[in-house]
Amino acid sequence: MKHEHHDAGKMPAVHDHDHHGHHHHHHAHAIEKLSTIYIVAVALNLLFVIVEAVAGFVGNSLGLLSDAGHNLSDVFSLLLAMIALKLAASHATKRFTYGHRKASVLISLLNAIILLVAVGAIIVESIQKFFNPGQVSGDLIIWTAAVGIVINGLTAWALSRQQQHDINTRGAFLHMLADTLVSVGVVVSGVVIKYTGWTVVDPIIGLVIAVVILVSTWELLSESLRMSTDAVPEGYDVDDIQNRIQALDGVLNVHHIHIWAISTTETALTCHIVIPEATMLEEVTDRVKELLDTLGIHHSTLELETRSSHCHDHDCC
Repeated sequence: MKHEHHDAGKMPAVHDHDHHGHHHHHHAHAIEKLSTIYIVAVALNLLFVIVEAVAGFVGNSLGLLSDAGHNLSDVFSLLLAMIALKLAASHATKRFTYGHRKASVLISLLNAIILLVAVGAIIVESIQKFFNPGQVSGDLIIWTAAVGIVINGLTAWALSRQQQHDINTRGAFLHMLADTLVSVGVVVSGVVIKYTGWTVVDPIIGLVIAVVILVSTWELLSESLRMSTDAVPEGYDVDDIQNRIQALDGVLNVHHIHIWAISTTETALTCHIVIPEATMLEEVTDRVKELLDTLGIHHSTLELETRSSHCHDHDCC
């Protein structure tokens, strides 16, 4: 069913509700599946944080304590990402016509800020440890970090198939993957300490953890900032999309094109399209909708104009 809104002097703006209904049903199923993954991931990582923190205190290991602190921030990040999923699926109201979907972008920004604060804390503690080294139990570090490899690795694997189209899930996946690699590094430091007694490797590992987190967080931070200011989402090129639409049969010109993120999982587009005659409205609309669907844009409003009505007002040009 097509919903048409008539604007004076122009052809109907077309919005495809049947397509949205199918997309929203699929989207709701994906959210339910991902929520289950998040719940399991939060439980596993929270348990590991407790184990790692206890081991860090007992073994006097900055590497373990700093990694436990980071893993705790990951637990909060996973919880926030799960909340963002629910908000992204919220229904529209008279006050919030897109629901609370945009809040998922703000949550991704908050996640990035939390991780940057964690980086600063780890760097400060690591520098202090260089000047005041303590005894570190190599065996304790090795076994605790080995458990971390398993838990973080499983979490990263579970999120890997779900992270392509959601910045929050992609951020969680990157952090879990980074934590897995960091745990591998901690095991290496434990082996070095055990057989050489070189305890300075512990704060070095702490600094490595900070760098890994910073690198994995930077992209999340920059993309979150872009999304929060309604910039074109990562992976979309306005000129390319405009050229693709304009290359379709029956399309003479495309202008006033806008692309922005409704949430971390959904992208919207509006544009004006000039067609030769009014009788081509349906077929051109279907072609454009099909093209946008292949590009992952499922929310679009198209205002079609005939050649004769095009640019009668200055705003159009």
